[in-house]
Amino acid sequence: MWQSLRISHLILRLFLAAVFLWFGIDKFFHPLYWLNTWLPHSIVAFSALVHVSASSLVYGVAVVELLVGISLVSNMFVDFFALVAAVLLIIISLFYGFNEILVRDIGILGGLLALVFWPKPVLSRYS
Repeated sequence: MWQSLRISHLILRLFLAAVFLWFGIDKFFHPLYWLNTWLPHSIVAFSALVHVSASSLVYGVAVVELLVGISLVSNMFVDFFALVAAVLLIIISLFYGFNEILVRDIGILGGLLALVFWPKPVLSRYS
């Protein structure tokens, strides 16, 4: 059973990493698309109040997504970055409401929470 848990963990991590790396990289190549299509106007207005450009927000989210993807690929700090990504998805969902994107994000959120609560191997002090 341990072998199947390891393989399941690997598959889950790599496929989620592909999603986060794709979106993170794409935000650097097409920031105006993300800014004009996906960033709510209320967020753009709020960012202007706190003197942060909207494009900086897009790049900031891109950096977080890239860090999540790198963490999942490298299997380092997975619990922390999966939790960060889960919080990011929850925040994004609060701004967009119920739609087809939310349904996709719920599936990704489930995968991230599965990683956060994945059983950790028990280390025996006699081994």
